[in-house]
Amino acid sequence: MKKILALLMTALLVFSLVACAKDNTESTTSSSESTADNTSESAPESASNNDTSSEKKPLIIYFSATGSTKKVAEYIAEEIGGRLYEVVPEEEYTSDDLNWNDKNSRVSREHDDETLRTVKLKETTVPDWESYDTVYVGYPIWWGIAAWPLSSFVAANDFSGKTVIPFCTSASSGLGDSAKLLEEATKGGTWLSGKRFSSSASKDEVASWLGEIK
Repeated sequence: MKKILALLMTALLVFSLVACAKDNTESTTSSSESTADNTSESAPESASNNDTSSEKKPLIIYFSATGSTKKVAEYIAEEIGGRLYEVVPEEEYTSDDLNWNDKNSRVSREHDDETLRTVKLKETTVPDWESYDTVYVGYPIWWGIAAWPLSSFVAANDFSGKTVIPFCTSASSGLGDSAKLLEEATKGGTWLSGKRFSSSASKDEVASWLGEIK
């Protein structure tokens, strides 16, 4: 009888040791799997955050005398999420100033006398200018060239290290040499081919052009 009891106790002891070892193995395996799962889930989130923080939005600079160029600039901003910056003369242009048929109107006098084309602006400094890598530059066409208030802004700034994309609006005139002359007036910058829009350009037209650039 004593031998039988001893054998039973030995069997129970061995069974208990085996069960404990199995539990420990399963616990370790479960812990490892949990750690692996957490690592695989957190990695993509970190990469996504880095991508968002490093994204840079472009700057859209424009001068608009009648609102046509402003409209195109706003379409661009809506499409690409850029920041708008309006070039504003200290003495803003009135409808009488813009009367091309009047030889005594402001724009006619400025056209005839190039010394009058250096237009004083309310400001020429863009906040965080250095942070922008891509700059869109918009203007109406005046006598085949860029409206001089925009030219005055361009001449006052250093575009080094920036990609510059010109666009313009006009009732009938094309882009002509307007972008080329602006590039020659700037300090640095890589200028891409420009785009001319009609005064009644649609949002779809602007979006199509932006798609071509991309």
